[in-house]
Amino acid sequence: MCGIAGYIGKQIPNESMIAETLRLMRNRGPDHQGYVLFKDNSVNVALLHARLKIIDLDERSNQPFSIGDSTVIYNGEIYNYIELREKLEKKGIIFHTKSDTEVLLQYYINFGERCVDFFEGMWAFAVYDKNKKHLFISRDRFAEKPVFYCQSPDGFFFASEVKFLQELTGRKFDVNVSHIARYLVNGYKSLYKTEETFFKDIHEIPYSTNAVIDSRLKPKFYRYWQPQCEINENMKLEEAIEGVRQRLLESMRIRLRSDVPLAFCLSGGIDSASLTSIASKEFGYNVATFSIIDKDERYNEYDNIMATVNDLGCEHTLIEISPDNFFERLETLIGYHDSPLSTISYYVHSFLSEAISKSGYRVAVSGTAADELFTGYYDHFNLHLYEVQKQPDFDKYLNDWNRHISDIVRNPYLQNPKLYFKDPDIRKHIYLNNDLFAGCINIEFMEQFDETQYCSSLLRNRMMNELFHEAIPVILHEDDLNSMRYSVENRSPFLDLPLFEFAYSIPSRYLISNGFGKFILREAVKGILNEKVRQDRKKIGFNASINSLIDFNNQESRNYLLGESPVFDIVNKKKVSDMMRINPMPNSYSKFIFNFINTKIFLEKNR
Repeated sequence: MCGIAGYIGKQIPNESMIAETLRLMRNRGPDHQGYVLFKDNSVNVALLHARLKIIDLDERSNQPFSIGDSTVIYNGEIYNYIELREKLEKKGIIFHTKSDTEVLLQYYINFGERCVDFFEGMWAFAVYDKNKKHLFISRDRFAEKPVFYCQSPDGFFFASEVKFLQELTGRKFDVNVSHIARYLVNGYKSLYKTEETFFKDIHEIPYSTNAVIDSRLKPKFYRYWQPQCEINENMKLEEAIEGVRQRLLESMRIRLRSDVPLAFCLSGGIDSASLTSIASKEFGYNVATFSIIDKDERYNEYDNIMATVNDLGCEHTLIEISPDNFFERLETLIGYHDSPLSTISYYVHSFLSEAISKSGYRVAVSGTAADELFTGYYDHFNLHLYEVQKQPDFDKYLNDWNRHISDIVRNPYLQNPKLYFKDPDIRKHIYLNNDLFAGCINIEFMEQFDETQYCSSLLRNRMMNELFHEAIPVILHEDDLNSMRYSVENRSPFLDLPLFEFAYSIPSRYLISNGFGKFILREAVKGILNEKVRQDRKKIGFNASINSLIDFNNQESRNYLLGESPVFDIVNKKKVSDMMRINPMPNSYSKFIFNFINTKIFLEKNR
């Protein structure tokens, strides 16, 4: 896990710009910073790298890393690098390090742009090929590792973070007001339905995408892998359970590869607890766990967390969220993120990354994406009911919903699954109250909800949109920035290609049973995960209430929030002030107020 930045074009960035960019990259790579320049009549290239040592701690694996006429800078991990290395060694290729970096570059040299087809892992890398005089950039299948880019008439710039681009280009980028409006009105799930970012002229390379830039400086982007949903309706339930179990264990096995110890993020839910239990019980890993505790009982998972800790007998750190210095901490986070935070969860998550780093860990494992593979959100239950409504046991599914789920659902559009029978395309729960929030801003903005069509199954299509366009891109973006601020790498074992492909071949009828979402996952970890967590239906995750962090009746807080600010060029001050006085505050209002606070700070930092 590292930081990368680079340029290909007519002019080389000056030495002071390069030095300052490398300084900014130290959080991502405190162990070594380096760069290399290639000057040619037709094209000039700069490659910058900051290293966080995880695999092969020797200096021989520092980057930029060269073999012959090819040089790479790389952020991420190729988890199957040992198996890939062995295949090339059988062909007589000699390796000089124990790193996955050398394996990656050898695969590029031997297979060209097709090298990514062999990789299981997370990556953002750039290879400059002096023979071809072109730059090859790749981002992993699930977009775990970031690559921002911008273009100018003189060249193409790319980097792990926006601030690196700003420094390397010497430009001050204008705030993208339309993206700010999108964030305020539609919320975080709308942010990755567009190629826009919070700054004009800055974009992200999408998931599963390669880019090639040569001396003509016109990048060619193409998708090297397309997610598929190919359901095997003949699959038996036992095959589904065993198939998930085998692939999840294999994913965990290769993601334990590291020359430094791993920490485990532990909530009270099945996702993170399953991974922690697999590492401990199946692979004998000496796990250390870290958990957030909120005093608000709606978000408190202490009992479930301790059930896993006691079951494993592991070293554990509990982190209590304090309202102290909320605004100051939020200002610091927004400054580092170069953007508003997507939800309050990532304010909370920053405490987790900080504690992991202070305890001396450089790698953290999280349960990201289990919801999107196996069903985890309450609208999944509604779509599942729609899909099984013509099956003989439909009444049982509906009774399970009424008995186990309906009482814990707060969103009004999800409380009655029969709404979906009348209108299976209803999605008002996703941009909840967006018409109201559109009336709270001073600029005209209304963007209808849309989905990418992956397959005919409503449920699976919804899950794939969450995985590639809505929930997961935001989670990965925030996790990356929160963890790298403290020089910690984040690993997500559910984002594994064989596991994804198998999960999306399982018949939908198996995914929810007896009122349990993630039924297949629950059965797959039976005998590994403790029964208290395995049998718990309630979903909470890393979360917090905004009212536990801000007293909106406190005059000092109100002065801070409602004082002179460029945010009121966009947001109606009176409507926000009135909303703050509502008590109890509905969940959707709470999210809007949090987004307003973030926007205020972000705009003040980027006047």
